[in-house]
Amino acid sequence: MVNFRRNFAPAATYFFTVTLRNRRSPVLTDHIDLLGRSFRDVRAKYPFDTKAIVVLPDHLHALWTLPDGDTDYPRRWQGVKSRFTRALAKAGVPLTKDERGEYRLWQRRFWEHTIVDERDLQSHLDYIHYNPVKHGLVGRAADWPHSSFHRYAQAGWFDENWGVGPKTFDNREFGEPVA
Repeated sequence: MVNFRRNFAPAATYFFTVTLRNRRSPVLTDHIDLLGRSFRDVRAKYPFDTKAIVVLPDHLHALWTLPDGDTDYPRRWQGVKSRFTRALAKAGVPLTKDERGEYRLWQRRFWEHTIVDERDLQSHLDYIHYNPVKHGLVGRAADWPHSSFHRYAQAGWFDENWGVGPKTFDNREFGEPVA
């Protein structure tokens, strides 16, 4: 069995990648309203601040800051995943179950990285907001509707044409395989 080591730093900011098992499924964006409700329900019970987020059809990236003294992001992700899955089932979306009787919607684990400084934070903000362009879903970050990019652009942090054309990132920094 693989031994995963998580970093639990109180009041830290974390970068996450959370993925569906079926990497061809569009369920996250097809049911963005249910996903948003799941986030809001969990945040009401277990507070966190979403610094940035992008939701793609089959995965999402987020930057969260937890309250002082709180390190329990796994509980929050479990809550988001389970609430969203139950909401889909209740809405009649066909879902398959595994041999344990669990829905096979999400990959069992998620990628987590603790942000270490301002440069690291900026790099992850860029990565999150550029991700729809990277995956060929849009030509510029501003064209993807399911992103905190719009909030940052409105605040003047990003130009509306930011993220046009090829941009290079070292994918190893974000837990993704290097091609």
